[in-house]
Amino acid sequence: MTALNAKRAKVKEINDKLARLTAEQNALEAKSKALNDEIEECGKKLVRAEKMIGGLAGEKTRWTEIVADLSEQLTLVIGDSLVASGAISYNGAFTSKYREELEETWRKAIKEQGIKATHNVTMSKVLGKEVTIKQWNVAGLPSDKLSVENGIIMFQSRRWPLMIDPQTQANRFIKAMGKHVETGLDVFKQSEANLLRGLEMAIQFGKWVLLENVGEELDPALEPILLQQKIKSGSGFVLKLGDKSVPYNETFKFFLTTTLPNPHYSPETQVKISLLNFAITQFGLEEQMLNQLVKLEFPELQAQKDEIVESNARNSKITYDLENKILFTLSGAAEIMDLLADDNLIDILADSKKVSTEIEEEAKISAVAEKQIDATRESFRVVAYRASLLFFCIVDLAHIDPMYQYSLQWFQRLFAAGVKNSEQTQDVDARTKALMDYFTLSLYQNVCRSLFEAHKLLFSFLLCTKILFGADKINMEEWRFFLAGPSGQIDQKPNPTDWLDDIEWVQVYEQLYCMSQLDAFKGIDSYFIEFHKKFKKIFDATEAHEEKMPGEWDDKLNSFQKMVLLKAIRADKVSSAIQNYISE
Repeated sequence: MTALNAKRAKVKEINDKLARLTAEQNALEAKSKALNDEIEECGKKLVRAEKMIGGLAGEKTRWTEIVADLSEQLTLVIGDSLVASGAISYNGAFTSKYREELEETWRKAIKEQGIKATHNVTMSKVLGKEVTIKQWNVAGLPSDKLSVENGIIMFQSRRWPLMIDPQTQANRFIKAMGKHVETGLDVFKQSEANLLRGLEMAIQFGKWVLLENVGEELDPALEPILLQQKIKSGSGFVLKLGDKSVPYNETFKFFLTTTLPNPHYSPETQVKISLLNFAITQFGLEEQMLNQLVKLEFPELQAQKDEIVESNARNSKITYDLENKILFTLSGAAEIMDLLADDNLIDILADSKKVSTEIEEEAKISAVAEKQIDATRESFRVVAYRASLLFFCIVDLAHIDPMYQYSLQWFQRLFAAGVKNSEQTQDVDARTKALMDYFTLSLYQNVCRSLFEAHKLLFSFLLCTKILFGADKINMEEWRFFLAGPSGQIDQKPNPTDWLDDIEWVQVYEQLYCMSQLDAFKGIDSYFIEFHKKFKKIFDATEAHEEKMPGEWDDKLNSFQKMVLLKAIRADKVSSAIQNYISE
């Protein structure tokens, strides 16, 4: 029994030793596995680190430049913000020229106060984002400076925009943008009976609202919306509209447009809204007419151009989003090891590198194609320029009689008909001439049908001079003198003639003296006094406008300048001279 117990004790000792050795083996195997896992993880992190270094190295130059640029901009942000905020607050109602003058005034004032600002800073440079602007252009916003500034003010201003939109460009732009809004766009007129009910629903569900064709007086019921009288309620806001408290959704936007060309809004109204001048500019119309012409003349070319613009906008947005992702991932990591814990940043960098390469290649192809397209487009710009001149000519007719109103849509339809019906030829010069001649005649005939007989000669003269101004063939100072005549006091000289009475001589000499201040008429006053008998023939002639000018003046002056001189001697024959001038 004793021997058995001894054997059992020995077996137990052996089993305990075996269990201990097994436990040690398991611990060593676990440690080995942990070390292998750690080696594997370190290997992965090394691979990730190499990829990350490679990925970030590709971005290093660009990001270094961006950081340096942002560091410099930080010192200029106060001055830049002053100009941008001033432009948003005050520039909306003005034309492009006045906006530039205002910004220049502010830049000088900032410099005098010792505030740093970017050289020639403008609102567009501070607040304009190329990606967003391209998207606006795709949606139909004209690409001229005034329209782009209007777009920036429209979406950056705290107050809701009211757009002076006689050609309904802003109206169409808002409707095009509204198609891409998740919550949708509702369009109302101020006269609609269900306006307030529609606004309640739009405010509650965060829709965009376009209130079109407003007059000079706004409905008082709109005041809570215009003043954005939101009241805190729980975790959100409510807006009291009439007798109802409507839950306010932050995605709600409110736009107003008027087709009145020159409305007069009271100061009380203007402090509630951001007034924007969307009246078309000549350059903006020129671009639109060029697009329309190329679309009609070379539809596949315009489609390619539009695709390039959309592709550039899309690529810019992709690049912008990837940059934000990289920055978000980098800023979210507390330590460098957190970045190596997974492949998230690596994947983003790989995508960025891949997309950047693709975009770069696509940009090279697009640049070549766009250059070819633009060269073809530019060859027809002279036609678009002529069309823009003619449009503003017919717009000016409203100053003669308010009844003479011509819409941009009608003008564009007439232009399209001209492109279709004019003589077709492969020669670019012959084609552009045919287009200009046909459309000019077509517009003249169509507009003349709507004019009173008394205004047809005036319209013909305006059309003629507008075209000549476009070709730089009329001197602006001579034109002003022809329209307004002399101004100011002069020292009169004795009447040397026996065919003008003293009153007539005072008027004639005043005209001649002031005329002699113009380059083309230097010395005409003294020449008249010395050789006044030569002018008597013109004064006495029944058809004075057909007579030649005395001496060297007949060869020296062009037809328009001869009319200016004729006006001084025989103002009653200017109408006949204008007829001859137009025919010529």
